[in-house]
Amino acid sequence: MKRRAFGATGMQVSEIGLGAWQLANPDWHLHDTNEALQIVYRSLEAGCNFFDTAPGYSNGLSEEILGKGLKAAPRQDVIICTKYSHHNPERPDEDDFDTKHIREVLEGSLRRLQTDYVDMLLLHNPPRELMDGRVATQYEELERLKTEGKIREYGVSLDWKSELELVVETTQSKAIEVMYNAFYQEPRDAFPLAQQHGVGLIVKVPLDSGWLSGRYRGDTRFTDVRNRWPPEVLARRAALLERFAALVPPGMSLAHAALQYTLARPEVSTVIPGAKSVEQALDNFAAADTRLPDAVVQAIDAIWDADLAANPLPW
Repeated sequence: MKRRAFGATGMQVSEIGLGAWQLANPDWHLHDTNEALQIVYRSLEAGCNFFDTAPGYSNGLSEEILGKGLKAAPRQDVIICTKYSHHNPERPDEDDFDTKHIREVLEGSLRRLQTDYVDMLLLHNPPRELMDGRVATQYEELERLKTEGKIREYGVSLDWKSELELVVETTQSKAIEVMYNAFYQEPRDAFPLAQQHGVGLIVKVPLDSGWLSGRYRGDTRFTDVRNRWPPEVLARRAALLERFAALVPPGMSLAHAALQYTLARPEVSTVIPGAKSVEQALDNFAAADTRLPDAVVQAIDAIWDADLAANPLPW
């Protein structure tokens, strides 16, 4: 697995990491913890060293599985990213970003992950006002935790160009997780700014929650967390998928093309598709073995410019 610099932090991360939201998560109709552990083990064997989780993923179970599975590798050889807020097990009745609870929630994550530090701690899609380091107090606490060695870097998980610019320009964040894929390119013009500030970019939802894998078509109906998409959105995605598929080079899977599209941006450090099975995880990692031609990347950019920029698909 090729590795890239994570901004100016000195960390080197695998081009494709593992997004751990799906690990034995009932929200995805998944329950098998043994399969989840095998996903972690086989990811390590494949050269993946970047693992993204959150305390709210399956109420802490994702972190517990990673904590057990990552014992198979020396701690210094893996990069662990977790988050703050959205259904933290330490405070199940609250869903806020109060500065005074960051340490408590982080300590819970450290216990589940069986480590005394995490490499990155992100605010988990907070309200936009909490992305402004000129007024938000969370970053002062994150700096203290960094000084104490409980975290190596901190930042924000976010979705929009304006949010990325705000975090980069008003905080000392060096880790930003951003939604970006062939069907959602809105933040891309802020990527150079992040690079100039030494920020490592983590791309989330690179397969549009599985849609860009090519496994689904317009008549698909979901019963897991993707049932949020109404029929008209599914129909629109299906039409766009056919246009995307027509651009993919012969012999290349749609999933590989979608992952390679995100890796075509030099500012991106790592991409974190999720996986429901060992086979799916290994197939995702294999996408890093080749590169999408520049002309195809530009044609995918053009789909956004012409048909999506003014009316983006809902996540």
